Amino acid sequence: MLKAILCFVSVLIPLCGQIAVISHRGEHLRNPENTLAAFRAAVNAGADYFEVDVRTTVDGKFVLMHDQTVDRTTNGKGRVAGLTFAQVRALRVGTEPVPTLEEALAVARGRAHVYVDSKAISPAGLVAVLDRERMAQSVVVYGAVPFLKEVQKLRPAIRVMPESVSVEVIQQIIRELAPKVIAFSRRDWQDDIIRLAKQSGAGIFVDRLGPDDNPTAWQDAVDRGATGIQTDHPAELVTYLRSRHLHQ
Repeated sequence: MLKAILCFVSVLIPLCGQIAVISHRGEHLRNPENTLAAFRAAVNAGADYFEVDVRTTVDGKFVLMHDQTVDRTTNGKGRVAGLTFAQVRALRVGTEPVPTLEEALAVARGRAHVYVDSKAISPAGLVAVLDRERMAQSVVVYGAVPFLKEVQKLRPAIRVMPESVSVEVIQQIIRELAPKVIAFSRRDWQDDIIRLAKQSGAGIFVDRLGPDDNPTAWQDAVDRGATGIQTDHPAELVTYLRSRHLHQ
């Protein structure tokens, strides 16, 4: 696994002909999503990245929660943005407290990379956390283009990852951000958009979730140029790619 990570560390394009495995919300089919247990399980399964959803409490702390509210995944209720860190921390996701971004970065340090899905956070705050934790080189940051521009302005070394969206949008983001990696969803996984990403030299991280999270769709992603695949089945995807010598 270390060799595979080293292949991605410089430009996020598999220099060793490998495909990055990205575990969506950690290994969340056997563990609660966005928890330290899910992240550890993802790393143990061989994932190169695990994805985290980051939001901000009313007093400015970054916590991991996909939804705007804590209702679905915890034993509490309320909007993350309207709760203090102490209130959020007192809740439980399964048996764990709601983790912080710093705690997730600590799980990854030296073992994996982190895919930061920026739900509602400040660019300066994110850069400060990544700098303090010395993890700026170990993440990709996904978010809206204006947010990513601010992150890039503050710390050019951080790898921002915009969504491809359409031919017009990807042309704009290549021109304005020159990203080293571009995100694709099921909606924009189209040959004309993929071609522009390839021409730019960017890595291509594609979601293969829900009905697309299967060997047929994984192979389609590989065949069409993906350099990373986001999955809810990291162990199975690792096994599949290793059988084809596409993952260490």
